[in-house]
Amino acid sequence: MLVGVVACVLVIAQAPAPPSPPAQLRDLLRDHERWTNENFPEDALRRGAPTRADRLTDERPESVAERAAAQREFLRRLREIDRTSLDEVDRMNADLFEFFMRDAIDSFERGSWLFPIGPIHGPHQRIPQMAERVPFRSVDDFRDYASRLRAVPALIDSEIATMRLAMSRGMVPPRVTVEMVPAQIGAIVRGRLTGLQDPLARLPAGTDDATIAEITSRVGDAIAAILSALERFATFISDEYLPACRDSISASDLPGGDAYYDGCLRHHTTLPLGSKRIHEIGVAEVIRLRAEMIEVIRRTDWYAADARRAELGPEALFDSFVTYLRTDPRFFHESSEALLAGYRDICKRVDGHLPRLFRTLPRLPYGVREMPRFMAPTQTTAYYQPGSLEGGTAGFFVANTYALDQRPKYEMIPLALHEAMPGHHLQIALAQELPEQPLFRRESGVSAFGEGWALYSERLGIEMGLYDDPYDDFGRLLYEMWRSCRLVVDTGMHSMGWTRDEAIEFMRRNTALSELNIEREVDRYIAWPGQACAYKIGEILIRSLRDKANERLGAAFDLRDFHEVVLGAGSIPLEVLEQRVNRWIDREAERAAKAAPPPASPTQAPGAASPSSPR
Repeated sequence: MLVGVVACVLVIAQAPAPPSPPAQLRDLLRDHERWTNENFPEDALRRGAPTRADRLTDERPESVAERAAAQREFLRRLREIDRTSLDEVDRMNADLFEFFMRDAIDSFERGSWLFPIGPIHGPHQRIPQMAERVPFRSVDDFRDYASRLRAVPALIDSEIATMRLAMSRGMVPPRVTVEMVPAQIGAIVRGRLTGLQDPLARLPAGTDDATIAEITSRVGDAIAAILSALERFATFISDEYLPACRDSISASDLPGGDAYYDGCLRHHTTLPLGSKRIHEIGVAEVIRLRAEMIEVIRRTDWYAADARRAELGPEALFDSFVTYLRTDPRFFHESSEALLAGYRDICKRVDGHLPRLFRTLPRLPYGVREMPRFMAPTQTTAYYQPGSLEGGTAGFFVANTYALDQRPKYEMIPLALHEAMPGHHLQIALAQELPEQPLFRRESGVSAFGEGWALYSERLGIEMGLYDDPYDDFGRLLYEMWRSCRLVVDTGMHSMGWTRDEAIEFMRRNTALSELNIEREVDRYIAWPGQACAYKIGEILIRSLRDKANERLGAAFDLRDFHEVVLGAGSIPLEVLEQRVNRWIDREAERAAKAAPPPASPTQAPGAASPSSPR
């Protein structure tokens, strides 16, 4: 008996101590990274971590629910960690991880995943681009590519299952946002997806004929199956989904009512502002910007060319000037090549100014490319396509060259600043290159931060001297006005009963955007509730933080240091950004106070030098 007791005591004494809170957090984040790479294999492949390179993300409804359950488990494990025992870096990682897990769970419970298609998103948009942003180095890379293509029909069936589930729950989009999708799919089918065969021309030198024939056959068979699945997808949308879609455009008409839209606003802005407050901010910004636009109009050669224009009131002057902008050929390129060359020229001019504004620049290069023709007619003006150093792909500013008479030159500078440098490319590439940060920090994408930064970047063109021409300066104000109008029309349509026509008319009255762009934009806001509000809300906060830092620090304010602290933590919620910048301001103010010379003695004559200070 005594021997058994001693043995038991020894076993207890030798039991390993429970892991420390920092170790618990490291284990949790490591497990999350592994889970992310396994569950989202396409993203892992692009990052250079091809965990399951032969697969696609499983989009079956039950798999989406399983991922939400896994995120709840991650959240449970996080809440068991004693955060008071973590240092500042680990505590921020823990707090941010909780934010992103809660946000993902909220989005699932709200049902955002039940809307897999729209005018600018869906599998039909992703499939023709499956050969982009992925490595093709070894024969195995090509075999994995063929396997991913073969998985596409099952992906389409999964999306159909999701849409049928959504129909049963009344979670269907406005019909106006889906009507063009069958035509988009039809255009893809007619094009036969020939671009998906392009990588075959890059099979490694020395590949034997049998292997070439095998891979070529697998890719060809997969493409044929994809085309058949896309036709089935278009038929489902036309015959089943579209008839079930709703006539109303408001997100508040979905099950859950106003709470659904409020959740969308919180997700995209990361702030508890509410639709009424966001609407008020938008109206105030529209009024402010309208006055600035009138001032710029009065600096143009158009205004000086006719003395009668000085007699026009602000409304008539604005309308007359916008008509001129929309109709004079001087403001439009005559070819896609000229438009793309214009963007590339702007980007190289911008690059020369960056070291004066930023201490850290990304290593990842970027380029400018044309938007795929199949999506251009229904897409917005441009978008940014991230790259990856590990995956061996550059970032790209993708410009829409469809309908050149709707792509004015005066919009090009702010658009290039927004999508490339110092906007999306700089911010996203720097986040990817954050040293020793967990995956979720490097890859997170907070709309209000990323889009707010990109809109803020448009204004940096003033400090670069890019807006000396009043037409370019008007283009800058036009883009800021466009984002301000978004606050008004998004909340107007989804919370205040506005119709689509009312939203279009508001945009028409207050911007110089082309008719095509206005309609595409409004349909985007209808299909993606709340996202359009992220831009201006984020930009307003960043600008206000810069103003606060400049006012408090005075001569000690360094713009490069400010940008370093804004971008140095990756894409983060706005409240976290505000806390981070405020702490930096306090530190810099304290440092400046310590470095300042002591005040003059009360008995010293005014203007006399202190004995300890140099003359």
